Amino acid sequence: MNDIPYEENERTIISEVNEELGDSGWDLKEFILGFLFYRFLSEKITYQVNQNQENAKAPYKNYTVLEDEIALRGKKSIIEEFGYHIPPSELFEKIVENATNDPNLNETLSCIFSNIEASAVGSQSESSFKGLFRELDLNSERLGSTVKKRNETLAKYLRMVASWQLTIHNSEHSFGNIFESLIGNFASKVGKKGGNFFTPRTVSELLVNLALTNHSDVKNIYDPACGSGSLLLKFTTVLGKTTKTIEYFGQDEDLTFYNFCRINMLLHNVSFDEADIEHGDTLVNPKHINLDKFDVVVSNPRFSKAWEGDSNPLLINDPRFSSAGVLAPKGKHDMAFIMHSLYALNEKGVAVLAEHPGVMYRSKNEQKIRKYLIESNYIDCVIQLPPNLFFGVTIAPNILILKKARETTDVLFINADKHFVRNGNKNILNSENIRHIMDIYVNRADIDFTSRVVGQDEIRAKDYLLTVTGYIHSEDIREKVDIQTVNSSIKEIVRKQNELRTYIDTLVNDLEGTPL
Repeated sequence: MNDIPYEENERTIISEVNEELGDSGWDLKEFILGFLFYRFLSEKITYQVNQNQENAKAPYKNYTVLEDEIALRGKKSIIEEFGYHIPPSELFEKIVENATNDPNLNETLSCIFSNIEASAVGSQSESSFKGLFRELDLNSERLGSTVKKRNETLAKYLRMVASWQLTIHNSEHSFGNIFESLIGNFASKVGKKGGNFFTPRTVSELLVNLALTNHSDVKNIYDPACGSGSLLLKFTTVLGKTTKTIEYFGQDEDLTFYNFCRINMLLHNVSFDEADIEHGDTLVNPKHINLDKFDVVVSNPRFSKAWEGDSNPLLINDPRFSSAGVLAPKGKHDMAFIMHSLYALNEKGVAVLAEHPGVMYRSKNEQKIRKYLIESNYIDCVIQLPPNLFFGVTIAPNILILKKARETTDVLFINADKHFVRNGNKNILNSENIRHIMDIYVNRADIDFTSRVVGQDEIRAKDYLLTVTGYIHSEDIREKVDIQTVNSSIKEIVRKQNELRTYIDTLVNDLEGTPL
């Protein structure tokens, strides 16, 4: 990362993007993110091809100056290694050099992006690259009212991305971190929609650490509402480098977020054969349910969104939902995602889900599903988080931890609603907050006003209510008052008032009797 500390570089880039895009940032996000990805693909292939040639100790030219005809001789092996191919003439840096002078820049870029996707056709990486650049409408009037103005905007964005201090070889996550920082920045600007695809980094860190507690031998991870993939990719940060291959699985019904996730995976050097990200409605058309069950399911599904529910007669017989005997209500899909996540676990698996608090107390079918989960002994822990952590919502979400193989039948409730720091107009979890919550979860002990281990009988007695405040009382921080002392103080005040009134009456009488 050259001589600028990463955090400073990150802030600089975000500030530059905000200044350039202004209020239109969300509408134009795909161009900045797309060009960042294009630069990454170009620099990755250049660096690795050069590295391979250097390791072979054979004379070679830098890949960027090779003639396309010569570079094409190694196309097959490059695709096998990287999953795609870009000839030297179509590399990012070559296009940036001539961007200002190319009257057909939009067509040039469109052709290059089509070529990148086409290079993967017929290979193992085809599904990872198919449609990746679909969101980049290079003829969009949002870029300008004429072709000339649109190309000027595209050239400006290309030069901006080219100026950023990013490298492939010094920090393998540099491109990925910038990508996540940018989508997090965009998410913060669009309110509720931002919360649909991006889980704040520190919340992701907490969810992942909870999932890995006593469960570090993880081979596969699944997010049924993966958004941009930020939550899945937090595992790469928490686990660090490992010699074993971890497979990532995810699905999202929004096409933009689905593409974001695939790009995010590649930017974090999760290769095409280690990630299976699918597009579609997970609850109605799950793409991974027939695979082997998962070690970990971790997710932050959209809160209380409508779904088909009992209007689809097939769903009540779906093995994901049938065991509870009822479906989640059509207006709120939260419990459907919980049941789907439970079904996706293998026998030793754990699911850690960020949920709308209503899941813990709402009645009718949701109460019946809670009863099923308790009586089947699947609920391990419920954690109440602070409010205003997520983009676009101020409510205090809950974390629900599910396990199929449990040694006890009790449920741990944790009240963490005061464990946060203020950052601008949002609350965030810092490392101390996360460590404190983790310690409580690991130790699984009763702590006054903070945590409590509750048996099933008590939960039954409360009709399967699972709200944290239903089992943990808030600390009374009001000042304790001695009523006798207060009464004595009142009597003393009244006595002094009477004395003062007598003195004032005497003074007034004396004044009235004094001749002028």
